[in-house]
Amino acid sequence: MDKRHKKKLDALNQRIQRLRQQLAGAKRQRDDRGEAAALARQIAEAEAELARLKTDGA
Repeated sequence: MDKRHKKKLDALNQRIQRLRQQLAGAKRQRDDRGEAAALARQIAEAEAELARLKTDGA
């Protein structure tokens, strides 16, 4: 695994962590119902990308 690949994995992990925190906040507030669904979709997309990168790098 080269540096660029590792850096991209780290960035995706950080993004997923940040999105999960935002999702938790959105669930507590319940102002916008669509916000929680959009955040959950973004998390799923980022996790799929992370899984794809892990299998490509293996």
